[in-house]
Amino acid sequence: MSIFEAIILAIIEGLTEFLPVSSTGHMIIGSSVMGIAEDDFTKTFTIAIQLGAILSVVAIYWKRFFQTVNFYLKLVAGFIPAAVFGLLLNDFIDSLLENVIVVATTLLLGGIVLIYVDKWFK
Repeated sequence: MSIFEAIILAIIEGLTEFLPVSSTGHMIIGSSVMGIAEDDFTKTFTIAIQLGAILSVVAIYWKRFFQTVNFYLKLVAGFIPAAVFGLLLNDFIDSLLENVIVVATTLLLGGIVLIYVDKWFK
């Protein structure tokens, strides 16, 4: 991966991280379009720039995280089932994320669902 490709992926991450779309999905598609090999370095780079986005939110909203215990209860309640399913389905999920067609299709379907739900519940 060149510095230019890393900058492009970082821009994709920055633009999509805080939107109701999958920043990871967009980075997978971007990597595929640019012909970036999916090796250990690329995976580590993806994790590093996503960690940067998460830490920026923590830095900005630091005080809010400690205002209520209720937040942490909800966080744990949401994390436990996600972690269990993630661990059980890890190999299956990894195989799906390697297929750019699957990633693009699920992004498209997810977008359609978001539009439908937004219009339905107005």
